[in-house]
Amino acid sequence: MKPNSILGRYLSKQIIFNFFAVLLMVLGVVLLFEMVELLRKASGRDDVSFWFLLEIAVTKMPRTLDMIFPFVMMIAAMTTFWKVSKTNEFVIIRAAGVSIWGFMTPVLATVFVLGALNVALVNPIAARMYELYETLDYRFDTRNPNAVLFSERGLWTREAVNENTFQVMQAKSARQENDGSLFLRDVSILEMNRKSQPERRIEAFAATLKDGYFDLKDLKIYEAGKPTQILNHLEYKTALTVDRIKENFIEPEAISFWDLPGTIRFYEMSGFSAQKHKLRYLSLLVSPFLLCAMVLVAAVFALRPNNRRGGVMYLIVGGISTGFLVYFLSQLIYAFGLNGTIPGVLAVWTPTLIATLISVSVLLHLEDG
Repeated sequence: MKPNSILGRYLSKQIIFNFFAVLLMVLGVVLLFEMVELLRKASGRDDVSFWFLLEIAVTKMPRTLDMIFPFVMMIAAMTTFWKVSKTNEFVIIRAAGVSIWGFMTPVLATVFVLGALNVALVNPIAARMYELYETLDYRFDTRNPNAVLFSERGLWTREAVNENTFQVMQAKSARQENDGSLFLRDVSILEMNRKSQPERRIEAFAATLKDGYFDLKDLKIYEAGKPTQILNHLEYKTALTVDRIKENFIEPEAISFWDLPGTIRFYEMSGFSAQKHKLRYLSLLVSPFLLCAMVLVAAVFALRPNNRRGGVMYLIVGGISTGFLVYFLSQLIYAFGLNGTIPGVLAVWTPTLIATLISVSVLLHLEDG
């Protein structure tokens, strides 16, 4: 069956409607429980308003949605298939000569498009909201309304100067100014070669990160075989930006899908491990296929000509249990990928392939039967 046929459009509308209905219901429940927990934590604090807590809860929702998105799609698919089976529409469709794969084609195509739109359009917005959530949550914990993620923690960065030299910078304190620039105090920069042998050290009282360089103030330069240089001012070139530094203090989930490749390249050039960011990027690429796999799992339990077999309880318990099993397996294999035990591509593809192959095998058996 073609996805743009009359029946294909009907099934696509059904899965889209049920998806948004389940999504709104789940997000409403999540928001309610999150607000209750935040109100409990903020009880007795006069410096926190209800609207500030609501802002924290709303900005956290994209992170929660990212975790439950496959379950929402599976429940929406189960609801769609169960309704089609209950009203005997599935029996009529099969009697008209449409195979189960012809029936599934428009549904899978619609789900894949929803998954691709989620990665390309929704993810950048969700990443920005999650970054804002981390800042708000840090302000809530520190009771500092102007705090940013890296304030009062100091700062460590590593950056490649050229092919043979890299530098490690340490600042005892860092804060973001009102104009968006980054101000550092007690800055120490150590330049080393690829054998980790020191070549030059710079000690500065203060530094400000500007476009393409650090503006160092009241500094001393120590270099082997040369006298100590004392300068009032020095422009020290860098590829770092305020956003790039902030990425050291936020989770990969707070970085947009479109920004992840650049972040990965920057970390690798600077000598940092980018494994978490690589797995995050690969998991986003695989997510539309994972959604299709969850739809196939839902079809195993809900797409049956005879709804009397096993009843609704079989549908609910079997589908949810299988969904949790797939989620647990994916998290377990993902942890192996983070530790480098297995390749990243294998870590993100294995759960999707296992769920897809098992579901297709069961559906083939039912089709032949």
